[in-house]
Amino acid sequence: MNSPLPIRNPCPPGVCDCGLAQLPQAADADLRILMLTRKEEKRLLERLENIQSLDDLKHLQQRLHQQLGIRLSVAPGFNEVRSMRGIAIQLDEHPGLCRKTRQTIPAAIRRGLEKHPQIAFDLLNAHDLFRDL
Repeated sequence: MNSPLPIRNPCPPGVCDCGLAQLPQAADADLRILMLTRKEEKRLLERLENIQSLDDLKHLQQRLHQQLGIRLSVAPGFNEVRSMRGIAIQLDEHPGLCRKTRQTIPAAIRRGLEKHPQIAFDLLNAHDLFRDL
C-alpha cells in the first residue's frame, strides 16, 4: 500500500500571507509547492548554503522550478556590487510559498556565496561586469 505524499502544514492564520490553506481549493493552483515540507525545506537550505559552483547554483534554480514551480533569479544588483548584499536574489511570487521561506532561501544563497566567493565572481563575469578589464 502506498503512503500519501507528505504535505506542508499550513501557517497559523494571520501570521503569514502565503495562502497555503486556500491553495488546495483553488481550481488552477499549482500544488507542487505543497511537497516542500519543513524537513525538505531544511534540506534545500543546506544544499543552497553548500553550493560549489555557478553551474551548481543554476542547476538548483532549474530544479526548484521543475519540482516546486518556484522561479529564483540571482544576478548582480542595479548599483555597485561591493559585497554579497549587492547581488540581487529574487523569488517570484508564488501562492503557497511561506513568507519565512521567501526570506530564508536568499539568505542561504548569500551564505553559500560568502563561503565560495569565486561563485560570486563567476556570476559577475557571466553578466559581463568585468568585460572592460
